[in-house]
Amino acid sequence: MWAVMKKEFKSYFFSPVGYVFIGLFLIMFSIFFYLDVFTYQSTKFEYIFYSGATILTFIIPILTMRTIAEERKTGTEQLLLTSPVSITKMVLGKFLAAVAIVVITELCTFMYFGILCFFGTPHITTALVTLLGFLLLAISYISFGILASSITENQIIAGVITIGFFILTWFLPNINEIFTNFSLINMFSKFPSGQIDIADTVTFITFSIACILLTIIVMQRRKSVR
Repeated sequence: MWAVMKKEFKSYFFSPVGYVFIGLFLIMFSIFFYLDVFTYQSTKFEYIFYSGATILTFIIPILTMRTIAEERKTGTEQLLLTSPVSITKMVLGKFLAAVAIVVITELCTFMYFGILCFFGTPHITTALVTLLGFLLLAISYISFGILASSITENQIIAGVITIGFFILTWFLPNINEIFTNFSLINMFSKFPSGQIDIADTVTFITFSIACILLTIIVMQRRKSVR
């Protein structure tokens, strides 16, 4: 698993994917940071992540759409399916590599926290809780993105499916209040208030595990067919 993770992690930086993901996020985050601090005179570090969560919807597919779809398109999937590494370890390795990129990106946001310290006294505990919620949201998005990548050999289709699903979860509460608990973005919105909601945390983790398990099942079925 760690060998797969290391290989995938390196591949993000041997290609433009990792740089594009981190660059796009920090550019958009910087814009929201400027608007919050200089336009609205806010020193609440956590507020910026409300907008940051929206950014994830459109850039997480940059990390995930190629994870398995590219292997299938280039024909290297067969090598993976017949390699000594189990499918479970392969999927987890790809998943953890993408999560590592997000963690690096989150660490970069601490420079904004440092800047805010010159303008006010941002609450460090609330900021850390927000970062935890943001990571849980990103992990959920990554797990679904890899699942979408496993069901098609076209990266663009995988990306569209991923973005479409994320946007759908935005509007679920508008259809019926019963769907509020199924909206990932709504669950994240509680974290910037400094509250760690156990139910939402469990939902994020459960959703991620379910998507990973479904991805493993899809890959196992492809291996058995071959």
